Amino acid sequence: MKRTSLPLRLALAPALLTGSLFLAACGDDDSDTPNEGDSKVTTELVVTFADKVVVPTYARLATRLTELDAACVALATAPTAEKLTAAKAAWRAARIPWEQSEGFLFGPVDSFGYDPALDSWPVSHTELEAVLANNDALTQQYVSNLKNEQKGFHTLEYLIYGDGGTKTVAQLTPRELEYVTALSAELKAVGQLLHGAWAQAHDGNPPFRDTLATAGQSGNTAYPSVEAAAQEIVGGITTILDEVANGKIAEPYDTKDPDVVESQFAYNSLEDFTNNIRSVENAYLGHQQGGAKTGTSLRDVVGVDSALDAKIRQQIAGSISALAAVREPFRDSIRDETERPKIAAAQEAIRALHDTFQGEVLPLLSK
Repeated sequence: MKRTSLPLRLALAPALLTGSLFLAACGDDDSDTPNEGDSKVTTELVVTFADKVVVPTYARLATRLTELDAACVALATAPTAEKLTAAKAAWRAARIPWEQSEGFLFGPVDSFGYDPALDSWPVSHTELEAVLANNDALTQQYVSNLKNEQKGFHTLEYLIYGDGGTKTVAQLTPRELEYVTALSAELKAVGQLLHGAWAQAHDGNPPFRDTLATAGQSGNTAYPSVEAAAQEIVGGITTILDEVANGKIAEPYDTKDPDVVESQFAYNSLEDFTNNIRSVENAYLGHQQGGAKTGTSLRDVVGVDSALDAKIRQQIAGSISALAAVREPFRDSIRDETERPKIAAAQEAIRALHDTFQGEVLPLLSK
């Protein structure tokens, strides 16, 4: 999707990076330690976020995309119903870490265009059919140079699932299978680049993990203070909450148009939205779902077990429960009058969570 919340992302995340900022983000002199005093907004907070949330999520995404590529290659090599089922399952598995990363769509994923390369929708059926109809060799490099709407998760979803998951292995043409493996190879490559940009030095630039972790140190032009880095984290949270409620849900809900529903072919829309809320939960708690708390997080800034903390955790749980109450496929529910009040309730729950982070958490990061 061409993310409708980009202006809000720019407004809410004061340190959101452009490509040039990213490349100049961290100087050589990191000997100066910021004076954090008694502030709860500490270097440990951003280090924990990077090391316990972001980097592990992208590592899992890279692994799942590698597994998806292997499943697609196996399908193309010797197509069977079982291998098509395995490819579909691998696609769903890869969606989990991707959607759980959308609470922090800043840094390399934004600066280098990895987000639209992975996850643009709606699929352009006309342009997709044009690719299938031409005589060009469908290689990873060829796919890499295509428009975003002709590649990524959702083009692959359309090819292997068909409309509503009805695609059978007998319906997969040799040309489609060629496209499938080129798409999966490109997804794998982008996943590895994204993880590497956070975890490894590249072309003389530090890993973005280090750029975030050295917020406030001399030479860090991306994050001149720890507070700026913490505000970026909350900006990522509010951006995805705005996008889920007012983009991913609102656009198809308001128009009753199933063609603009994310992950509509796999009937995975509500799972995607739920994992977006999980990304918020992970960013707030400072660890992935099921993991143990090992460092300072936004929750510590708010105050563990404070009234505001209880409110946030209740709103996260309420948003997830409200989404669970909506019937999948979401593309049908938007036109079902008995489901539409449930969808509206989910929107309102997510908007309330957004307003809490925007109005009550963000101000704590500048004190």
